[in-house]
Formats: sequence, structure tokens, C-alpha cells
Amino acid sequence: MNNPFPRPEDKDPLVAAGTAARQAKPATAEAGGRKGAGEDPQKREQIMAGAREVFGALGFDTASMSDVTRAAGVSKSTLYVYFRSKEELFTALIADERERYFARIEKIFSDTLHPEETLRTYGILLATKLTSEKVVRASRTVIAVADRMPDVGRDFYEEGPQRGVLLLAHYLSAAHDAGTLTVADPHRAAIQFIELSMAGLYRPRLFNHVASDPVPAEIEAVVDSALALFMAGYGPRGR
Repeated sequence: MNNPFPRPEDKDPLVAAGTAARQAKPATAEAGGRKGAGEDPQKREQIMAGAREVFGALGFDTASMSDVTRAAGVSKSTLYVYFRSKEELFTALIADERERYFARIEKIFSDTLHPEETLRTYGILLATKLTSEKVVRASRTVIAVADRMPDVGRDFYEEGPQRGVLLLAHYLSAAHDAGTLTVADPHRAAIQFIELSMAGLYRPRLFNHVASDPVPAEIEAVVDSALALFMAGYGPRGR
């Protein structure tokens, strides 16, 4: 059985790191309220902040755990208590950013009575997030290893893009039930809206054809066009 917490020198640690980041549980707190090894949330965030700085400045391939210790102001022994490899740390950073993003999405999708406003807000947030430098870099890194480590790409897709589609599909289904949209196939409609909202924005950024983040006005123009097409096909009955 593979070790779920591989050492940095173990072969293909990124595969195990993805599983470890989702399944690992913190150590049990010691008696008297003292936190066990690797359990202090402030120390973990301190390390994560240092890693964000390092990966953002140097990129994943160039960055080292030594770089992270210097940026975070912790010792190597402390770093390895929390994260056993650079790959595991990278995976944890992705998961952290992803959960912050989805927390915002779930709040947006609470209003089924005004789908045009909701979808516009969502589309702008989606396009802004996915074309940002940190997300583009993370996507490139995952794509680079996905062929030899298919579990990495699969997990990245299932926990990110696929989860986003399912959340939007659930919202569209609820709006359909409320009579504010007419959507026979919410899953297909969700994919269509997501693709329309990023049309001409995401792929040029991913392949570095466009080197900088799109400006807000450009994103809003794309999303407004996407919304007009979407509502023309899925607007409420009698529209």
C-alpha cells in the first residue's frame, strides 16, 4: 500500500499529496488544551502565506521547501510537520483557494428569483478568478504533470471545474422550479454558461498568448454577452 504521506524524495509524490490534502486529519490535541504537532491553525496559515509568496514569485518548479521556510519564518522541521513535500503544500494551497472561492459561490446562488443578476455576478467572479495569474499558473502546473500522474488532473478537475458545474446546475434547476428560468437540462446549461462567460478570455491566458489579467471592463463585456445569449435560450416562459 502506498504511503499517504510520502517523503519529498518518494516517487510521484503529487498523486499521494492530492489524496492526503483531502483526507488527512489533524493530530489529536494534547492534554491541557495544547495543540498536537501540525495542529496549530495560525502556524499552518503562516506557512501557507510564505508558500503563496514563494510560488507566486518563483513558480512551482523553481521554488523549494527551503525558500518556503525563509519566507514563512519557520524551521524545516516545523515545515515538514505540516507538509511532507512541496507537492503536498502546493495541493493544499490549491484546496485553500478553492474553498474560499466556493464559499462565495454558494452565497451567490442563494437567490433564485433574480437569475440575471445572480448569473452576471457569478460569471464575472468566475472569469476573473480563472484568468488570474495564480489560477493560471496552478492550472499549467497540473496540466504539465497530468499525463504521467493522471490522478492529479482527475482530482483537480473533479474538485474544481466539475464541482462548479454541479453547483451551477443545482442553481439553474432551482430557478427552473421557481419559474424564473426554463431549463430542461440544467447540467448542459451550466456548462454552456460557464464556457460562454470565459469565451476568448481563459484559453489565451492559459497558453500565455495574453500575458496579463483581462481588465474588468473586458470581463464584464464578455459576461454580459454570455448572459444575453443564455437568457434568450433559457429565459422564463412567456418572456
